[in-house]
Amino acid sequence: MDLAEKYTAWYKYKDQITSMDETAEIATGVGAAIALGSNIGDSRLILDAAIATLAKTPGIFVEAQSHWYITKAVGPPQPDYLNGCAILRIFMLPHLLLETLLAIEQKFGRVRQQRWGPRTLDLDLLLYDDLILHTPNLQIPHPRMRERAFVLVPLAEIAPNWVEPVSGCVIKELVKDVDCSDVHLFMGN
Repeated sequence: MDLAEKYTAWYKYKDQITSMDETAEIATGVGAAIALGSNIGDSRLILDAAIATLAKTPGIFVEAQSHWYITKAVGPPQPDYLNGCAILRIFMLPHLLLETLLAIEQKFGRVRQQRWGPRTLDLDLLLYDDLILHTPNLQIPHPRMRERAFVLVPLAEIAPNWVEPVSGCVIKELVKDVDCSDVHLFMGN
């Protein structure tokens, strides 16, 4: 049974799964890529604390972290973002990982009021191994990751050869297809 089949089986019976032990049988030690961003408050402090929180979360191991990058905000006028990516080794299913990321965002004061509005912390699940998934609440790979230099530049730094499963291209090739002129290495790294 491949990863997509295992996840489909899990999703069908997710309401009956009550413990991490049951989910660990379905997905053990899977690589995941996430993007992190912040443009409210002390973004560097917030992002470093978010990485530390992830590292302390049961079922999540931070394997790699990119440098931080200053990027222009997408959407309405607002302060520049500090962005980066992390590679995780996780022992939970994608739906539970998403719930965990959303809970961490809330812990750091994230309020969802405006699409593409400013935020204290933004955590996006980009990749979950080679899974392609479309559910009402979760799409993997992240549907806009291939268009976003602020995602691809830091991701290429730490996972250049990871194959984005929809395009079949490695990250270091995808980054060549986006305008990276507004992505600058943060000098405080």
